Amino acid sequence: MTHVYNDPAAFKDDILRGFAAAYPQYVDRVEGASGFQRAGGPLEGKVSLVIGGGSGHYPSYSGVTGVGFADAGVLGDLFASPSAEQVYRVAKAAHGGAGVVLSFGNYAGDRLNFAVAQERLQAEGIDTRIVYVTDDIASASADERGKRRGIAGTFTVYKMGGAAAEDSASLDEVERIMHKANDATCSFGVAFAGCTMPGADEPLFVVPDGQIEFGLGIHGEPGISSSPTMSADDLAAQLVERVLAERPADADGRAAVLLNGLGATKYEELFVLFGRVAQLLADAGVTMVMPEVGELVTSLDMAGCSLTVTWLDDELERYWVAPADTPAFRRGTAAGSSKFTTRRTVAADERTAAQEQASPESVAAAQVARDAVVALNRVVEEHKERLGRIDAIAGDGDHGIGMSRGSTAAAAAATETQGGVQTVLAAAGAAFGDKAGGTSGILWGMLLAGVGTALGNTEAVTPQRVAAAVQQSATDLQAFSKAELGDKTMLDALFPFVDELVAEVGKGRSLAQAWATAAAASVAAGEATASLVPKIGRARPLAERSVGTPDPGAISMGLIVTAVGEVLATADCG
Repeated sequence: MTHVYNDPAAFKDDILRGFAAAYPQYVDRVEGASGFQRAGGPLEGKVSLVIGGGSGHYPSYSGVTGVGFADAGVLGDLFASPSAEQVYRVAKAAHGGAGVVLSFGNYAGDRLNFAVAQERLQAEGIDTRIVYVTDDIASASADERGKRRGIAGTFTVYKMGGAAAEDSASLDEVERIMHKANDATCSFGVAFAGCTMPGADEPLFVVPDGQIEFGLGIHGEPGISSSPTMSADDLAAQLVERVLAERPADADGRAAVLLNGLGATKYEELFVLFGRVAQLLADAGVTMVMPEVGELVTSLDMAGCSLTVTWLDDELERYWVAPADTPAFRRGTAAGSSKFTTRRTVAADERTAAQEQASPESVAAAQVARDAVVALNRVVEEHKERLGRIDAIAGDGDHGIGMSRGSTAAAAAATETQGGVQTVLAAAGAAFGDKAGGTSGILWGMLLAGVGTALGNTEAVTPQRVAAAVQQSATDLQAFSKAELGDKTMLDALFPFVDELVAEVGKGRSLAQAWATAAAASVAAGEATASLVPKIGRARPLAERSVGTPDPGAISMGLIVTAVGEVLATADCG
């Protein structure tokens, strides 16, 4: 249970404020962003390693910002990716002039948001690379390494990349070394009890008494199989057997080894376990190089642990043992590099958005759009607990919370923004994506803004133009997400809605009539996702467990388009 909090919705902001107060000698908070950079700002000519992900995993990511490790850390809300806007702001502030590496665990929301931030940075001339970590052997087979999640192995990959950058490696070299470290890293974890979000009465998942969950995720996802409780020695044997099964044929036996506690498994327990782990590894011919036991990548108050092995050669060992000095991890005597001595001054972003003069017709339509976004927020608030429960079956249980954050921000932005329908929906979309983070945040942000872009600020808003705008935005969204129909995502409820809307408008139906028919199709399609097996996202490793439960994103899609339809029914929409 999480006991210490104020408003659960403000938990991340309270974390950032307290961390900044605790470690001013290590970090500076990036103005207007959810993250930190090294105290004093970026070093001229040094490659900048920017790491990030959801809050709740301390000391990732802010806790390892410092000499010999990361140059900056960006944090989303609990277990949710930071938004593209937040990643962009932190990376731009931390850029030292030699390029940026963005690194994170392999989760859909992180990949989407960091990719958008990368595009923005590159458009401004900042050479930006992406390295996502795929160490969790429970989440996909070795043949599908690219689908594996990133768990505690992120720590070793970040450490080696940070040490290489500190040693004046080029951008190409830092990227190469981090990919090499990732390829050499595998992890396996177990859970004894689920974690509980601030303000929640129940944990995200429950481990039955007398059972252990094998193959957990670090976002509150349950494991992929269960086993009766066992002794520390037997558990050590299980962990070591699974990790050593993927030992590379060319490994010479040297390895960086982490035994990671997930938040509620205490150090004494970890030491009991590690004694046997060390013996089993030695018996298997493994030479541990500066092993680490402790809380390195946590999951709030989850009871559990994971074993990580990174197979070393001379190059990787050099960067693993290199000194580091951060708030949460210190090794050797780390001093600022003598090769980088000048602080880089980063100019503030002075871009201004040109306001296109809106036509009276578009201004009138903008009021309907405001009402629609407010209705979107209202229906999400009414159902956010249900959406969270659905998501917790095979995911991390944060869908309702994330949608609530995003839709609340979108409603406020829409209400406060004047102008035509494009301007209002662009503001709502930007606010949704920024505050929700994660997969839902960026996708709903793009969907709202995309509809607005297609409608524009000058032309009359007709049923035909609305249907075409929704269709275009949905098509763009699918191309961006790379999801397919049948993958058990929000798209499985979105495209039945789009197809029905276009068809009904083509028959001459009013917008309100066409929208109502399309919304009913979306609701039915969302419920029908219960029979599907997820092929992407956090639910994929627990695919069979999710069968019988609909996709939360598809359910929220049906709820939202139904609520918007009620607004259209009371408006004069043609």
